[in-house]
Amino acid sequence: MLLSNLDVLATAPGGVARLRELILTLAVQGKLVPQDPADEPASVLLQKIRAEKDRLMAEGKIKRDKPLAEIGEEEKPFELPEGWEWVRLADVVRVLNGKAYSKQELLEAGPVPVLRVGNLFTSNHWYYSDLQLEPGKYCDQGDLLYAWSASFGPFIWDGPKAIYHYHIWKLEPWSQSCFNTGFFHKFLAEKTAEIKAAGHGVSMVHMTKEKMEKIVVPYPPLVEQSRIVTRVEALMRLCDALEAKDQLEAAQHAQLVNTLLGTLTASTTPEELAANWQRVAQHFDLLLDRPEAIDALEQTLLQLAVRGLLMPQDPTDEPASALLQKIRAEKDRLIATGQIKRDKPLPPITDEEKPFELPVGWEWVPIDTLATVGTGTTPSRENPAFFVGGTTPWVTSGETGQTFIDATEQHVTDVALAQTSLTVYPVGTLIVAMYGQGKTRGQVAELRIPAATNQACAAIALIESAAHHRAYVKLVFEKSYDEIRELSAGGAQPNLNVGKVKSTLIPLPPLAEQSRIVTRVTALRRLCADLRQRLADAQTTQSHLAQALVESTASV
Repeated sequence: MLLSNLDVLATAPGGVARLRELILTLAVQGKLVPQDPADEPASVLLQKIRAEKDRLMAEGKIKRDKPLAEIGEEEKPFELPEGWEWVRLADVVRVLNGKAYSKQELLEAGPVPVLRVGNLFTSNHWYYSDLQLEPGKYCDQGDLLYAWSASFGPFIWDGPKAIYHYHIWKLEPWSQSCFNTGFFHKFLAEKTAEIKAAGHGVSMVHMTKEKMEKIVVPYPPLVEQSRIVTRVEALMRLCDALEAKDQLEAAQHAQLVNTLLGTLTASTTPEELAANWQRVAQHFDLLLDRPEAIDALEQTLLQLAVRGLLMPQDPTDEPASALLQKIRAEKDRLIATGQIKRDKPLPPITDEEKPFELPVGWEWVPIDTLATVGTGTTPSRENPAFFVGGTTPWVTSGETGQTFIDATEQHVTDVALAQTSLTVYPVGTLIVAMYGQGKTRGQVAELRIPAATNQACAAIALIESAAHHRAYVKLVFEKSYDEIRELSAGGAQPNLNVGKVKSTLIPLPPLAEQSRIVTRVTALRRLCADLRQRLADAQTTQSHLAQALVESTASV
């Protein structure tokens, strides 16, 4: 059942990860390989372990162990195959604490490597020590280790002989001849989520040694342990191959998408675009079967829109130059009445600065020509009068991830407005994030409420009040997201500034054409949203099918 349905599991969202979990679950339940009645049963192995422990106690090498609590029926999560036994972890291994050391004992160079939890998971940086390798406090190749604090998980150590930190346990078998390290590694890998959930702690979850020793383990015959490990490793290699195949297919798909959508952006006229669109449309079933492909299509549509290629131009439209004259006149009026400050003349736009050729009737202009561009500030947090009881919405850069801003998490007071450089911007102002974490920088949102902003936001208040003009300019900023981010300067966290935002170039069409472009793009974006929803629904159905398959396989 498992192998015959690999295609369903492998292609479902997160399917390979669930397939790995299923393999481990089946392995520790004895359902992955057939049992052999000729195998020496686990009960005999336990007798050998008991005899070895008695010998070590008689020789004074270990203390007499306290009997572990009998395993109750409620602790047994499933029925074991013939020849298996339920045991507690301490029945088969010694759980040995690692070494506690001070920071002063960690050296950049020294005779003995020090293994920390980070070295098991993410860190390639090693520390060393002059400490002696005490019995039980060092690990060697082939040892089974378990990280039990913050990061959890089992490891078969394959590195140098090293001191291991006390946030790591070494699980040393009482009898190596009764113990397959690989099987117990697989069991602990399958059990780790449950082990971590049973831990305690707030800032850093950790497990106690006492709880670890009491974990109930399904214990197979030794030769079956070996068969299980061999089978699991073969199936995990298959999972690796499935993931590699998926990554290759994803890369090939991305290349196909880029090539075909590139033919659209290479179009020079609406007529050429229409012809190229027909050719690309024949492959939509191949193109649009992944969310990232739909994102690429939407970005392509925005690029075509601001280049005037989504629809033919109308020569009877009043050209963009007439709109610019109207905006200039309105700016002069606002300056004369003291409502805005006089803007500084910007240098002419050179041909080298123009990224593409515009249709007849369009103009290249910096956004500062079309708007007043300002920013905000963050009033001192040390003055409660600036925030406590505030009623004026105050926008942060993180809130620009919304298409429209209808409310803000924080508000400032009238005192803050009077005593700081805050400006309350009107409804319709476009807010651009100049810096922020992750994808924030370069995002644009539109105010649906009057609001002030912090210093990480640029506020673009357009002079022309037509809604479709505002929607068009916003569309240009959305199309230019990556380009705007590239304008950033700085080190670890690159930032934009108001000057760079002011100089952002806008390909300005006639006002009537702006309306047609916005209408067309809105319709196409609805189509993209519908495609995303259909794809999400299909993936959900496939995911449910894969989950049902996993559950039915595990219950066999």
